[in-house]
Amino acid sequence: MTLSHTMRAIEISEPGGPGVLKPVTMPVPVPGHGQIVIRVAFAGVNRPDALQRAGLYAPPPTASPLPGLEASGTVVALGPNVTRWGVGDKVCALLPGGGYAEYVACHEAHALPVPYGMDMAQAACLTETCFTVWSNVMMRGNLRAGERFLVHGGSSGIGTTAIQIARTLGARVFATAGTDEKCRACEGLGAERAFNYKTEDWAAALREMGGMNLILDMVGGPYLPRNLRGLADDGRLVQIAFLQGAKVEVNFAEMMMRRLTITGSTLRPQSDTAKAAIAAEVETHVWPMIAHSHFTPVMDSEFALEDAHKAHERMESSGHTGKIVLRVER
Repeated sequence: MTLSHTMRAIEISEPGGPGVLKPVTMPVPVPGHGQIVIRVAFAGVNRPDALQRAGLYAPPPTASPLPGLEASGTVVALGPNVTRWGVGDKVCALLPGGGYAEYVACHEAHALPVPYGMDMAQAACLTETCFTVWSNVMMRGNLRAGERFLVHGGSSGIGTTAIQIARTLGARVFATAGTDEKCRACEGLGAERAFNYKTEDWAAALREMGGMNLILDMVGGPYLPRNLRGLADDGRLVQIAFLQGAKVEVNFAEMMMRRLTITGSTLRPQSDTAKAAIAAEVETHVWPMIAHSHFTPVMDSEFALEDAHKAHERMESSGHTGKIVLRVER
């Protein structure tokens, strides 16, 4: 297959708001050792993209400087020692960057087959959220059937994914969201109860229920001490972002007396080997959930690649429920 030498892409012209996302033409990436090149059909839009755009989340040194951490598409080129994929295969992939473009290179072990019957827009929404949720809720948080689990931001891409996966695994699922409508959406996905954090004291409600065994949080800031109070004894708090700040005063005596665990991770800086291990677990455990219709990505909206700035405006408005994608293929 003959590839074009150049491609359309969206670059971050300078740190700033959505308006700094600019269409450009640039060379098509060349696959390195163990890498594939994907012709992108759709790219997922995620909060880390906005943080990178604002100058707050630099890509790894070897990654593309373009935003975009997940995509779906067709394999069009193979680097040395690629063994799993062939040209023409349909994949969805976790990316270190570069998804806002017509072509992107990634490690072959970070790509998974597009689930049978799923369209490419939905497939573009799988890897960043599924890898994040599975690695933090299961591999790090060790959620077990019958436990009480709370996810903050339940109507986000992470939240809608966590609710469905945790419910399928037999946990009792709870969530927070910013409107009554979003709370009902969370409950429709399987949450036993969703709390409107603008009008309800969710921490007090958690304590009345006996506390959560596991909380997944991306808010941080003032939520941190409230999360600890909302945990059951021996509970676990997993932190994956800090939308309201990373520094806060916490009483660690409470953590010691009640045997609480505070942990967390971020996906992008992890090694290729670590991401490959997460990919293998996701394919083993989550892909069958998709096949049996226990989990499907919740879609909010779709924008053309050239309208990436509008997609970021939509995401940062917090008016969305589920995932936002960029349509790259013309």
